[in-house]
Amino acid sequence: MSKINYAFGENKSIQDLKDYVDGTYSQHYAKGKYQATEFIVDCGHGPGFCMGNLLKYAQRYGRKGGKNKDDLMKILHYGIIMLHIHEESENEVKQ
Repeated sequence: MSKINYAFGENKSIQDLKDYVDGTYSQHYAKGKYQATEFIVDCGHGPGFCMGNLLKYAQRYGRKGGKNKDDLMKILHYGIIMLHIHEESENEVKQ
């Protein structure tokens, strides 16, 4: 397999995102056995919660704290959580 020459530094951005997500697991809201987001998803509110946060952080970018990289990371993280919810629902349909 040949080495990919990423035109937009995707490899670095993916690593930065992984580091960001890993860091969220040591923050105060993840110190217990479960994260609050897990309860929200388990109650069936995951899609609305994730999509709402995607919109929130997209609209906030450039306004609160300037062009804040953390807002972009939050958009990507909620996108990944939403992708997980989507995949779980697709798997349920197939069963």
